[in-house]
Amino acid sequence: MERICGDACRVCGLVPIAPGLSGTTQVIVRSDAMQAVLKRASRFAASDAPVAVLGETGTGKEVVARIVHANSPRAARPFVAINVAALPADLLESELFGHGKGAFTGAATARHGLFEAADGGTLFLDEIGDMPLALQAKLLRALQDGEIRRVGESQSFSVDVRVVCATHRDLALRVRDGAFREDLLYRLRVLTLDVPPLRDRRDDILPLAYRFLAEEGTAVRGFTRAAKKRLLAHHWPGNVRELQNVVRHGAALATTDDVDEEDLPDELTRGVDPATSTSQPRNLRPLADVEREHILYVLDACQGSQSEAARVLGLARNTLWRKLREYAK
Repeated sequence: MERICGDACRVCGLVPIAPGLSGTTQVIVRSDAMQAVLKRASRFAASDAPVAVLGETGTGKEVVARIVHANSPRAARPFVAINVAALPADLLESELFGHGKGAFTGAATARHGLFEAADGGTLFLDEIGDMPLALQAKLLRALQDGEIRRVGESQSFSVDVRVVCATHRDLALRVRDGAFREDLLYRLRVLTLDVPPLRDRRDDILPLAYRFLAEEGTAVRGFTRAAKKRLLAHHWPGNVRELQNVVRHGAALATTDDVDEEDLPDELTRGVDPATSTSQPRNLRPLADVEREHILYVLDACQGSQSEAARVLGLARNTLWRKLREYAK
């Protein structure tokens, strides 16, 4: 499926669009691996059962969740998304379930939570594997009973919400480590979509790169043969999000109609030619140096956003902050 219109795809049966607040994301898929994911998603769309979207950071899990919503009977109702790892536990509870007047200092009025905002639609819980244990019990009750209770209030009320969650973590391992409730795992993982990493769907790299380039709105329209070679040879640890940042970098530096090899970030162009790399010795360096170089590259690709870089790297934000402080010494 490599379509950008509003018609249903002949391969998977989905309308390949993912509506968002800043516009509609047009979904570009050519690889067999992603076509298989979307075929499976098309079967899930009509259901109200919870869906768990699994995969590495940056693979496009939220886009897949939005496609499921856009092709479901709930498509006309809200799609509400929240990153549960981005907020402390007390604030996250209020965000999800709302709070009553006077529930805590500063709560001058009652406030609706995201469950209420998503009533009739879909609530997307990103990074569900990092949800605090105390809140997991409350989420489990909301899923079981279809009822929620605002913080500081005693009355519960019903909501009609389909929950779709996503995580890059191994939830079964989190259960074994005591960081995730087993009963919540089974409640959330009724239906599962595994989004493959970009390195396992290389047929998508160039179509996605051209789509991202078009979205930049510059005079640059393509890639030279050398640039394409570098894009296809890269391992893409940051997946689709990293590819988008690489294309943005190339579009900003290009001086002709095409992004050339020299316009790409150093991470892609440094070292040996990918066509001959198997016959040349590797440059052996300490692991700490490699880690530092990659972390700083990802931070630069994320335009200095530590929270975004932490997501790409799969690190806790305070861990990334601590490493950056060490590098500055």
